[in-house]
Amino acid sequence: MIPAAFEYHRPSDIEGALSVLAEHGDEARVLAGGHSLIPMMKLRMADVPHLIDLQDIADLKGITIADGIITIGAMTTQHELINHEALFAAAPIIREAALQIADPQVRYMGTIGGNVANGDPGNDMPGLMQCLDAQFILVGVDGTRKVPARDFYESAYMTNRDDEEILTHITFASIDAGYAYEKQKRKIGDYATAACAALVTKDGDKVATASIAMTNLSDVPVLSEAAAAALIGTTCDTAAVKAAVAAALEDIDPTEDNRGPVAFKMHVAGIIISRAIARAWSRA
Repeated sequence: MIPAAFEYHRPSDIEGALSVLAEHGDEARVLAGGHSLIPMMKLRMADVPHLIDLQDIADLKGITIADGIITIGAMTTQHELINHEALFAAAPIIREAALQIADPQVRYMGTIGGNVANGDPGNDMPGLMQCLDAQFILVGVDGTRKVPARDFYESAYMTNRDDEEILTHITFASIDAGYAYEKQKRKIGDYATAACAALVTKDGDKVATASIAMTNLSDVPVLSEAAAAALIGTTCDTAAVKAAVAAALEDIDPTEDNRGPVAFKMHVAGIIISRAIARAWSRA
């Protein structure tokens, strides 16, 4: 289908984008890579009289690493995340997850900001950002604020971002931990049936810290503190992993769709979570 008529704006700076948002209110939407918004506009599921393309705003692009803190501009593409060697050295789980998003054509245009900001429960980066305890930088006419990724998602497509704010950057600490991003999907390009991000650190032969977050298994990404607690202090043996998986499954609430019934999704989730923990532990 063809989208309804809209006015196209392409500001060159954040102030210009905020000005258009302030002028047109809920009739305006920002466009990052466009892989979520444009299809919705074509299907007439989203009515956007004013479309604000962020492609020309240089301040929203790039990756910096300083004093153990990684900062990624919201308009940085998945392709750029994959090919940034310093980022791979500081947080290799980012490349591992980004390589599993859609296909190369999508990754050349799809941005990390678009992936985390629109609240789609099927997107891969929101759960990963919760696992990393990332902070989202939001800029609006009233100033700048930081929102933890763990507090950002409210329900499907509903987030803590105000309509007149733009997500500009994402920050998180460099990783010194075993890591894994496991994902099961029907075919290349599809959303996950179930996915899990895991970080694990060792103290001797025991788990010192753990972080477990899941994707597309509820209407929001799910960080399972109970699963992490089940691992800490153990040798990450079979019993500990089973306990962590059981705790994680208690935290999710999948729904039936064309990827399968609830029972199937719970089964797949258990396998994926177990694999993620095991691989993260092997790398710790």
